[in-house]
Amino acid sequence: MNKAILLISCLFSTVFKNAFSQFPKAQITNGIVSAVLYLPDSVTGYYRGTRFDWSGINAEIIYDGHNFSGQWFEQYDPLLHDAVMGPVEAFAPLGYEELSSGGQFVVIGVGVLQKQDSNYSPYRLYKMINHGRWKISTTPNRIQFIHELHDSNYSYKYEKTEILPKGKARMILIHHLKNTGKHIMKTQVYDHNFFLIDGQPTGPAFEIIFPFQLTEKKEGQGLGEKISIAGNRIVVNRSFLKNEQAYTILEGYGQTSKDYDIRIENHKTGAGIHITANRPVSKLVFWACSTILCPEPYMDLNIRHGETVTWKISYQFYSCKKDSL
Repeated sequence: MNKAILLISCLFSTVFKNAFSQFPKAQITNGIVSAVLYLPDSVTGYYRGTRFDWSGINAEIIYDGHNFSGQWFEQYDPLLHDAVMGPVEAFAPLGYEELSSGGQFVVIGVGVLQKQDSNYSPYRLYKMINHGRWKISTTPNRIQFIHELHDSNYSYKYEKTEILPKGKARMILIHHLKNTGKHIMKTQVYDHNFFLIDGQPTGPAFEIIFPFQLTEKKEGQGLGEKISIAGNRIVVNRSFLKNEQAYTILEGYGQTSKDYDIRIENHKTGAGIHITANRPVSKLVFWACSTILCPEPYMDLNIRHGETVTWKISYQFYSCKKDSL
């Protein structure tokens, strides 16, 4: 590399880092795992889209020299629907179907939005009517987000705490969602696991392991020839080309939380994640592109006025078998 190219590269790197240093963030660690999180803010926040819960966007998750998160998308825009990283959750909208165009609906962890068309699309940016109020508190190994929203139809208090337990290679997400409004809150929440393991692109070094035999539901795009189901595993047959994707709905899980049990492993770098939760899976989606591959387990939530529902998702980080090159 000549000096001119090196100088340009250094300048670009500096500008890039400075651009992203403006976003409010926090760091937590237990001495084994460390995480950097972008904080929700309607003016300066890293993510200001209307699809995903604004809390818990992990820019970095470091364990044993491995990084499990990072920017997997090429173009960044704070209003882009999926400009998020790490294990990010999204809730189905409340009150959308009953509204005429221009009416107001609610997405938990986002706020009150304005309806613009007959069918809800998570890929669309909706006009924000009410951001609600965020409160954030931290200790060395944990961060808590509280989002309170008061609306004429749906109101709630949502608490989400990310904990790195002392002495463990683990990250835990604990949720409390209280219905403080007058209508029943009937929704789904799913965890879109945007784990970028050591920056590795989607290819044969990856596999995803479940505790049950997998089958594909006969709808959607299907996995095609790029990815296969092998019993209880998803295996990648070849590296993805740019702009290639795979999507399917998976079945085979039961009605208890024991099937909310997913392992993502990369056998080139030897890094793995074990994902478990204390509620059953209600739907299971798999999506992949050239940079990332994501199991997406759903949970059903039905919360009456004054009730609080809780759930916990745990991520165990570990070393897995390395394939010889």
